Amino acid sequence: MPPTDRIRDHAGQGATTVAAHRTRRRLRADQARQLADLLRHQLLTDGFPDGTLPHESALAADYRASRNTVRQALDLLRAEGLVERLPGVGTVVVAQKYPHGLDHLMGLAETLREHGRVTNEVRTMGPAPAPTPVAERLHVPPGTDVLYIERLRRLNGLPLSLDLTYIPLDLGTALLAADLENTDVFRLLEAITGQRLGHAEITLEAVNADTHSAAVLEAPRGAAVLMLERLTHLADGRPVDLEFIRFRGDRITMSGLLHRSL
Repeated sequence: MPPTDRIRDHAGQGATTVAAHRTRRRLRADQARQLADLLRHQLLTDGFPDGTLPHESALAADYRASRNTVRQALDLLRAEGLVERLPGVGTVVVAQKYPHGLDHLMGLAETLREHGRVTNEVRTMGPAPAPTPVAERLHVPPGTDVLYIERLRRLNGLPLSLDLTYIPLDLGTALLAADLENTDVFRLLEAITGQRLGHAEITLEAVNADTHSAAVLEAPRGAAVLMLERLTHLADGRPVDLEFIRFRGDRITMSGLLHRSL
């Protein structure tokens, strides 16, 4: 074989080896992500009641994965702040996400009552002209004053969400003297109107925390937060509460029960 052909053949074999290595690395990364998803579910459902994960070798055997894949999966969970590696102890759970159900229309304190005490720091509250998108959603003329409320909500003292709320002023005026630090707005609205809340339209998406939100939530600037937009109606259909809620994504998990219908 001429030297030039041998060089090309060798180069071709090298390219094949590099491609195979990249494929194996990608497959291991995919498997690590899949394993991290399974372990995360166990973390969030008290699957490790003593707070310590099994040894890497046990996890590898249980999930039929390589030790390298297990290590990569644990690295992903460590980056999320859910676990930490302690010398002489192993991998331990260091953070908890609280479940927020999407099946029922409830305030935050009602939703998390089994997990501790929710308190509210009212940062801003007062009448403000309704921006056009807000006015349209609340069925009031653009520029009409509505009650604007900004609250930092904590669970057991830890920042959990930053809530921006708009309420029609004929209802909002009564909230000015209410105990917003210890009471959900939902309960107050039902007391003021004498009606039950009926339904809400929600949108949930991930956004990057802006400088203000990150500082208030004590989260890294640019960290991903869960943004819940919710328009709540009274039982008679009137829209009365438009909220933009930024949750710390490392402290909350959303869940719901869906039924298939075609």
